[in-house]
Amino acid sequence: MKNTLFASVALAALAFSTFGITAQMGDMKDPMVGGAAMYPSKTIVENAVNSPIHTTLVAAVKAAGLVDTLNSAGPFTVFAPTNDAFNKLPAGTVDTLVKPENKATLTKILTYHVVSGKITGKDIAEGIKAGGGKYEMTTVEGGKLTATMKGKKIVLTDEKGGMAMVTIGNVYQSNGVIHVVDTVLMPS
Repeated sequence: MKNTLFASVALAALAFSTFGITAQMGDMKDPMVGGAAMYPSKTIVENAVNSPIHTTLVAAVKAAGLVDTLNSAGPFTVFAPTNDAFNKLPAGTVDTLVKPENKATLTKILTYHVVSGKITGKDIAEGIKAGGGKYEMTTVEGGKLTATMKGKKIVLTDEKGGMAMVTIGNVYQSNGVIHVVDTVLMPS
């Protein structure tokens, strides 16, 4: 009886701790991003246009001509900056970047937030552990992003030393996965 009770308590604790990690990393059916459900049957762009906290990102993706690319089969891992992340940039930066004459610069910044393949939060955490505390990813732009852990949160460091925290992880899409970040990352 004592062993059965202990086993039941241990199993309940394990289930609860697993749920806590899963919930934190965003492994839930149709997670909410900015109050909008994200559906794994939709593409990155189809979900992003419904997220009220990604309107600046969607406008930038359209201005850079990347809609068709991010609607393609992929798979892609996108580190998606929120509107607040774009608001951290110096005043006027976004307005300047979305002008047609700055399309190449905008495309470089946006593709720096994309990695080929479907890389989950668990993959990143395992890479950090295996890499002695850091995990390097090559972006579609060709630059490097370095992932580390701060407590239970994944932190990305760009080539200029800027840092972004993953605030919502593992938002699965039909063509990849999105990890919401709180800062715009900059290539060198």
